[in-house]
Amino acid sequence: MAMTVLVSASGSPGVTTSAIALAWTWTRPVVLVEADPTGGSAVLAGPLRGGWAPRDGLIDLAVAAQSGRLDSRLAEVVQVIPGTQVKLLSGVRSHVQAKGLRALWGPLAATLKGLEATGQDVLVDAGRLGLEGSAMPLVVAADITLLVTRTDLVSLSAARSWVETLRTTMDSAGATRSLGLLLVGEGDPYSAREVSKVLGLPVVASIAWDPDAAKVFSRGAARGKKFEQGRLIRSLEATRSAIDAWVTSARADLEQTRSGV
Repeated sequence: MAMTVLVSASGSPGVTTSAIALAWTWTRPVVLVEADPTGGSAVLAGPLRGGWAPRDGLIDLAVAAQSGRLDSRLAEVVQVIPGTQVKLLSGVRSHVQAKGLRALWGPLAATLKGLEATGQDVLVDAGRLGLEGSAMPLVVAADITLLVTRTDLVSLSAARSWVETLRTTMDSAGATRSLGLLLVGEGDPYSAREVSKVLGLPVVASIAWDPDAAKVFSRGAARGKKFEQGRLIRSLEATRSAIDAWVTSARADLEQTRSGV
């Protein structure tokens, strides 16, 4: 069980849709955390189409953390999304609220990591890097942090501008092994090998570029007859397996380092 954080450098590479799609197709109990400081809920407005909303969210946790009640309050705030097995920790409604979360991210990172003991995975949509109120403590604390990017020149240029800063931040926290790339639309036009060479980070997995199928997760569109057998679902399953393998390998490497092997 692990905490996976998805981030983006700029633009709209599909980080939120990818996080939602992974959560919806996850095979183990999972908590989806909306940590994008931009505000607004892509889950509530997208696949749920405004038909349901949780009572509380991150702002309520920030208040609870001030009085030392973060762990107990988390169990109350996180709610199962109707019709799914996904639990949601709802984000801020407006970007103005994001700056009020600065003191929450550190304690929340430890609390979310602790969910592993209860058999739950955590998927975090941390949104765009560099915004006020960004959840960097979650990025650094994750078992795996994936920088999501398309493979065109514009997207790679934006990602490259952030890679060194992100790598330096992870290095200083001893979390270099946790950082990798998640490609959306590999081969359009550049391959995983080419992207890895340009950005200097390993490609952990790739999600198929399939706009029509993606609308199921981003807009609540109806599922077609072959949706479950489509390339998007297949790539999501492969991505989940790749994340599991990456985390297992990273933990084994860490254990060897600690034991001096």
